[in-house]
Amino acid sequence: MRILLVEDDVQLAASLAEALTAQRYAVDLVRDGEMAWEQTKGLVYDLVLLDVTLPKLDGICLCQQLRDRGYPTPILMLTARDTSLDKVVGLDAGADAYMVKPFNLQELMAQIRALLRRGQSGTAPVLSWGALQLNPSSYEVTYNRSPIHLTPKEFALMEAMLRYGKRVLSRAAILEHVWNWQDSPEEDTIKTYVKNLRAKLKAAGAPKDFIETVHGLGYRLKTLDN
Repeated sequence: MRILLVEDDVQLAASLAEALTAQRYAVDLVRDGEMAWEQTKGLVYDLVLLDVTLPKLDGICLCQQLRDRGYPTPILMLTARDTSLDKVVGLDAGADAYMVKPFNLQELMAQIRALLRRGQSGTAPVLSWGALQLNPSSYEVTYNRSPIHLTPKEFALMEAMLRYGKRVLSRAAILEHVWNWQDSPEEDTIKTYVKNLRAKLKAAGAPKDFIETVHGLGYRLKTLDN
């Protein structure tokens, strides 16, 4: 799942991005409202984590603009101002929830999970390809019921491949699904992640060509035998 983090406090933004990534979320970080507005024009995120006090375009105005445009993503507002009026203004602007700084990180993560469940309108379906199963909600991956332990980026890459199925997953698509736009990896890095995925799948009993390379285009899952 992909989260847009809009926070101008450099230290807090870095800490939140690290914590969210550790929970297997893909995170795009921007530090002002105008950049966030531009970012949402091209992507529909699973959640927007939005500071109220931002340069160029504040969080309240950004939230209003997103809702006026029909942007459906859950929005969790963060603010240092703990008054009833501030909360009312934020919620009236279209925010789904409101947390006051300093906040407990575990409470924030619980709120994020609750909003993501609400945004999904039910439990995310388990993805499968033959004997491989991936549960986006519990972050569990199995092959023939044997668990496969993946890093956050390996999990995101495997999920993207399952969602693409027979279609070729290009390098551009991998960047969109697995890495944030500020941190594009080299081609060799992507190849390393694919190699690691193949090794873990093979160790769990999958064929070595479970992930196929389509030269010059990208990767796809091997066609299942009928």
